[in-house]
Formats: sequence, C-alpha cells, structure tokens
Amino acid sequence: TCNLNQWALDFDGNVQRILESCRLAKDQGASYRLGPELEICGYGCEDHFLENDTFDHCWESLAQLLEEGATDGLMCDFGMPVLHAGVRYNCRVICHNRKVLMLRPKTAMADNGNYREGRYFTAYSTPANSSANCPEKHLLPTSFFAQFGQRDAPFGLYHLQCADGTTIGCESCEELWTPQASHIDLALRGVEIIGNGSGSHHELRKLSTRMELMISATRKCGGVYLYSNQRGCDGSRTYYDGCAMIVVNGRIVAQAPQFDVHDVNVITATIDLDDVRSYRASHPAFGIQAARMATEDGGGGSNGLMFDDVHLVFDPTNGASFNKNRPKITEDSMTLKISAPEEECCLGPACWLWDFLRRSGAAGFFLPLSGEFLSFALFYMVLLLFNSAIVAVMCILVTKAAREDPEGDVAKECRRVCRKDEGNSLWVPSTPQEMASFVLHSCFMGTENSSNVTNSRAQRLGDAIGSYHLSIKIDLMVKAVLQVFQITTNHMPRFASRGGTMTEDLALQNIQARLRMVTAYLMAQLLPWVRGRSGFLLVLGSANVDEGLRGYMTKYDCSSADLNPIGAISKGDLKRMLVFLSKEYPGFDVLAEIANAPPTAELRPIDAATATAEAGHSQTDEEDMGMTYEELGYFGRLRKISRCGPVSMFKKLMVSWSHLSPSEVGAKVKRFFYYYSLNRHKMTTITPAYHAEAYSPDDNRFDLRQFLYNTRWTRQFAVIDDIVAQFPESDNDKDKND
Repeated sequence: TCNLNQWALDFDGNVQRILESCRLAKDQGASYRLGPELEICGYGCEDHFLENDTFDHCWESLAQLLEEGATDGLMCDFGMPVLHAGVRYNCRVICHNRKVLMLRPKTAMADNGNYREGRYFTAYSTPANSSANCPEKHLLPTSFFAQFGQRDAPFGLYHLQCADGTTIGCESCEELWTPQASHIDLALRGVEIIGNGSGSHHELRKLSTRMELMISATRKCGGVYLYSNQRGCDGSRTYYDGCAMIVVNGRIVAQAPQFDVHDVNVITATIDLDDVRSYRASHPAFGIQAARMATEDGGGGSNGLMFDDVHLVFDPTNGASFNKNRPKITEDSMTLKISAPEEECCLGPACWLWDFLRRSGAAGFFLPLSGEFLSFALFYMVLLLFNSAIVAVMCILVTKAAREDPEGDVAKECRRVCRKDEGNSLWVPSTPQEMASFVLHSCFMGTENSSNVTNSRAQRLGDAIGSYHLSIKIDLMVKAVLQVFQITTNHMPRFASRGGTMTEDLALQNIQARLRMVTAYLMAQLLPWVRGRSGFLLVLGSANVDEGLRGYMTKYDCSSADLNPIGAISKGDLKRMLVFLSKEYPGFDVLAEIANAPPTAELRPIDAATATAEAGHSQTDEEDMGMTYEELGYFGRLRKISRCGPVSMFKKLMVSWSHLSPSEVGAKVKRFFYYYSLNRHKMTTITPAYHAEAYSPDDNRFDLRQFLYNTRWTRQFAVIDDIVAQFPESDNDKDKND
C-alpha cells in the first residue's frame, strides 16, 4: 500500500506517481498494490466531478497505466470516479495483467465537515437481481476493446476469489467509520484481504482514532487490512496526512510516514494467510456468525467473483519465487508513530506550505510581522522549512532528500524554487539555513505605537533563522492617509486615550493594519526583483482560529494574504508549539520568550503607566476582546463540535464553569455570540487557511452559516435571562474565587 501526493486534475503527474508506486511495489516483491481514493484524478476535484471531461480523462489515465505495464504481474486496486448507467459513483477499480477485474462503487458518502461527496456521487445500492453468478456489468470505453480486447467488467459489491484461494475485498474511506462497516460483512463471507483506499485529511488528534478503527476491525474479525491515503496539499485548504498502514489480526505490521516531502511512499509486508485462517477458526463466536450468514444470506463465499487465471500467493519452498527485497514475516506489532498535537502543528502546515510553494511557481514566502505573537508562530512555522535543528520538519526532509539524491525529484523542485535550475547544475542547499536565505522574506512593519521589545524579538528571530529580513516604519503612510482624510473632511481623528471616541480609535487602529497589508503585497511583488531574481512571493497571513471565531481582526489587514498556515489552529495549541520547540531544539530561546509574551496588536499609543516589560505595550488582546483565549476555545468547541446554540451552550457552561455565577456565565455567552454574529461577515473574505481544528469557523466550506445575523439574539438571550432569574441573587453575586 502507499501514500501518494496527488494533485487534483493533474492527470499526467498523477499517472507518473501511480506508476512509480507500482514499480516500487514490484521491486519489493508485492503481488497486490492498493492506492488512495480517487487517486487517478485527485480527491479534491470538487465540482469538477460534475464535468464529463474528468471521467473521460480518468479512463485515459487508466488505459495508460495498463499500457505501461503497471498491472503486469501485480494486482492493482485503483481509485477513480465512474459514470455508470447515468449515475456518478466513487469507485475502486481492480486490475490485473492489463485487465479490469471488477469495479466496486462506494456505498457510504462522506458528507460531514470538509467533505461533500454527496454533492458529486451517489451511494451505491445492490440491485435485487444481482449476484456473483449474474453480476451487473459496466460497459468499458471502446478504446479498451481496441487496446486490451475487453468490452465490459463486473460492477457492484463483489469480492475476488483467486485461483490460489486468496480472497480480496474493498472498503472505501467513510465505510470504515459507519456503524455497519463493510469489512464486517466481508470478513464473515471469508474475505481475507481488505483494501481501504482513502482520502482522509489531517486534523489535530485525528490519526489515533483512525488507527483504532483499523486495529479494532481486524482484532474482532481477523484478516489483513490495508489502508492507503493521499498525502499532501492537492490544491485546497486540507492536507492529506498519509500514514498508510497494513494491519494483520489486530497488529500493525507496517506504517508509512504521516508527514513527508516525497511524492510516493510505498510500504509492503509479507503475510502468511494461514495466520488469518487460524485466527478466525480459534474464535468460536466468529464461526457461529459466519455460519449463520452462510445459511441465511448465502454467505460463505457468496458474492465472490472467481478468476482462475489470477495467482497472488508464493510458495516459500520454491526457489523460483525468491525475492531478496521482500520483507520478512513478523509476529510483532510495530511501535506506532503518533505525533503530539504541538508537533502536528509544526509538521502538517510546514509540509502543506512546501506543496503550495513548489506547485504555485512562487519564488518564496513573504511574512509581514507586527506585535502579535502569532505572527512569530507563523514565522517559525515557515522556519520549519529551513532550520537544521528540527529533524522532522519539511525543510530538513527537503535538504536531506536533495543531498541524498541530487538528481531526484525533491532536489529538482528545490532548485526550481530557489531559482538554481539553470543549465545542468546539481546544486542543492548545504544547510536548511541556506535554503531559508532564498525563499523566506520577512519584514517588521512598525509604527510609533510599536514597542522596542517587539522589534528586538523580530530581529533576533530573523538573525537566528538566516532569512532575508527587513525592518521598516509605516508612520509616513499613516500620516499621509490621515492628511488626505483631514483635507477632505476638515476633521482629524484621535485615539480614545487622547480624547477621541471609540469610532475614531478603531479607525486609527484599522488604518495601520490595512496599510500593512498594502505594504506586504508591494514587498511580495518587488523583493525578488530587488534581489535580482525572478518570480513573486506568496504573502502569509497570521490570524488564528480563535481570533476568526470572535472576529478579533481587521478585515483586509495582515490577516488577508495568499495563505495562512495557522488560520485553523487554536492559540493554545500554537503557544504549546512554541514552548515545545524552544525546549526541544536549543538555540531558539527567543521562541519561549515570544510564547510567554502577552499577545498584543500594538495599534494604540503606548501607555507608560500600564505597559509591562513582558508585553512591551499597554494594549493586550484579551482586554480588548473582553474574554480570554481559553474561554474562546470553550465557545468554539461547543458551537461547532457540540453543535450548541446560545441556550444549550449556557446550560453546559453552567456545569463546567461552576465557579462562576449563572449571571456571569450568561453574560460571557451573550458577549461571545454578540461579537461572533457581529463579525461573522469577516469569515467570507478570510485567507485560505490550513485546516487543523474541528471547530474552525472557515466560511468557505467547513462552517456553513449565514453572515448577516440579528446580533441581539432576542429569543435566545431572553431564555438565558429567564434561567438566570430563577437562581437566588446570592448565587449570582458569589465570588468567582470560591
């Protein structure tokens, strides 16, 4: 099985990566190869699945795979969309020796969170008169008959029975997660090998759940379970996190990387199928249920398509079948590699950025820096591409892979991105810092309101990384805009601390933030030219999931960018990430300092009486918002993951926050929903962000809600007030420290 870094609609590139996986599988002595869901076209085609061209190109790609020998001596389970009888299906297509053996449509669509499969495909139901003896047929394109002499192939919920007794079935992604999972029925019918081609994207803490399902599937029923997944950014906000696995009787015997820079990862295992048969026979309960299915539902091998010319097993006593690259049989379960959330925060976005950088044709990244510590978190995430001290991150993998194979694909991409691909040069970066000097650009955009502490941190971090770093003041731009406003209106706004209104105060903060965005795009377009290089830079944004949820951000400021690797990561996880990295990798103690600094936007004048040494400024985010980031995390999870409206959220928090009075809890909930609904419109223009949190407020596809609300929430808030009124006044006045 394999991880493939497929790209939506990149049919030629996808075919080459599939061919490479088949070549590697053969080299390692495999007789069966499983690929990811919809691997031929790429999982993320979205509304392109509504176009007939997508289906036609998939058949062209499949014909190319057969013609170039991908299935010669190797059973291949491919993923592609199929138009059958006028209906679009998400299918597994099993081929062997240039013949399509079976098309198996998916029966359960993934339609939650980021998934919209029901928009493009129909869940398959078996016709009443269909059976293995009289299977439903799919008419193949006419070119298949001309090239391979085959007119049609079985279409339906069948499994394969090979001449050597091997039985193989399919389960597809979402079907593993359903209450009546397909693998249970297949196991009771005697299927020994089950392949699950998947398109599962990364989400913090999700991998362990995925592993538990596969281990449980084979621990209960026995069998060999292969899992294949896409890995990488295939053109959207999600990052598919690979981690292909092979599980035998509840033991994981092979695991591919979750985060990596190679386009193809292949893992193989040698399995003694007698172990599966023995395992099942030793469980009387399994035998009883399998026998019952054979009696009541025609089980015991029913729905099996017989192929007398397909042999998959090898005889270890036959010297002719020897392959020195074939893995040894192991009775041990391998130690699983599951990253901690703070490590996932580093690895996932770093790999996502690399895919976006190399596939966009950009010459690097531009990161505008201000006072907010999240800009530094993002800065360090880009650093993960380049810092030699961090072994697991993308840049180390890129540099290592490039230096190990200067003629390989990773090295070629590295040279192209760094603009070192002229002539026959085999240049590769000597260190990750050298790569950083080419592709990472940052600029501290301060004003008279910025503290010296913040400027110092930006400079020190830039020096540690070795990136191209600038420090500028944008006061001239701010004054120029305000002078235009004064000439036009004969009015000059003032900060609240200097006698102005809150309307004036917010306008003065926003103009600083928005001018930073204008300056960022100017720098991104011209810095390559300044440095004598070609191309453009991708601008990185720095808003996070909690700020987006509360709306604590300026529309069209530095949160508006080309990409935002941290846009769906909570502030708490980001802070833990910085602390983790500062402890794990010496030399970046500035990260711990940044992580422990109170977050501040630095848009108001510094008040010397209230400014602290740690913050370097008197304006802090939590004071401005009227709630803490920890409280925002509670609100976000309850709103999205627990599907709570104002009243149900209030009731849950009355229990969870028992140290607060009902009136205090009610006030906090109402404040949150007021600002959430008031600022929801900002989510309609938010920068595309790496998807990481299950409570992301991303309006594009994940969190589909209106953006024009009645911000008074009259019915909902009235119910909360009625509940609060039922409690004695003493309860509402109790000290929160009790």
